[in-house]
Amino acid sequence: MNRLFGNRTAIAFLVLPGVAIMVFALIVPIGFSFYFSLTDWAGFGAFNPVGAANYKEILTADPVFWRSLVNALILMAVTIFIQNPVAFALAALLAHISQKASQIFRSIFFVPAVLSVVVITKLWVNIFNPTYGILNKLLRLAGLKSLAVSWLSNPHTALGSVIWIIIWQGFGWALLFYYTGLMTVPKEIEEAAVVDGASWPQTYTRIILPYMFPVISSVIVIDVISSLKQMEMIYLSTDGGPGQLTQFIAVYLYQKAFVASQYGYGNALSILFVVVAVGITVLVQRLFRSEGEIQ
Repeated sequence: MNRLFGNRTAIAFLVLPGVAIMVFALIVPIGFSFYFSLTDWAGFGAFNPVGAANYKEILTADPVFWRSLVNALILMAVTIFIQNPVAFALAALLAHISQKASQIFRSIFFVPAVLSVVVITKLWVNIFNPTYGILNKLLRLAGLKSLAVSWLSNPHTALGSVIWIIIWQGFGWALLFYYTGLMTVPKEIEEAAVVDGASWPQTYTRIILPYMFPVISSVIVIDVISSLKQMEMIYLSTDGGPGQLTQFIAVYLYQKAFVASQYGYGNALSILFVVVAVGITVLVQRLFRSEGEIQ
């Protein structure tokens, strides 16, 4: 084995396939995308170089881009500060009940995570339908007719409704990660804390949460990436409407490149999307790394 890893030719031979895949699947497409982002190409026909004009327009004169970025940040905040605490609390509860009951509840909560995105979106679009949707029917039966609105087309409720669909679908993954992490916590640590007189909240805040820090940080990084790349559910539910209020970057660049035939502009959006996604992901990872070193 030492002779193998000491042979540079063998190392190059082993590394080359992975490098080739990364180059052709990642570097080359990004390179072409950057090239076309400097043009006014419509996706067909001739095109002219425009330099950084597309980027300048996006950053200074395109409010939809900034709206899509803000929506991604809102989804990120809801996922991190609402979904994750609820998922962690439920995982802690499931970790302290019988194995059979825990398995049943975990299966129920994980069902949305394994269903098709199309099925889930269609389900909630029907539930939110203002005419025959079950949500408005229940509100009217409860005497709350004033609350029965067109959830996905009302400017006041559209974004919240879309975020709810995304959270509902992804909740099972967060629950699974936290439950699995809690199962790895040595029981001896909890028992020692109880013997030392620690209360249940103290055990979790001072012992279990620090032990779970790598799991929590991993889930949050996944949530950040997922929030930035949301497309399918938005496209299938509101398509960015009403009035671009539920727009996300991935949907917006698709619309610009393939619907509005502004391929160069869409590629500029995709480059900025990559920069924003990598920047935020690296920032979050560094924050957690520094926090872990402090602990």
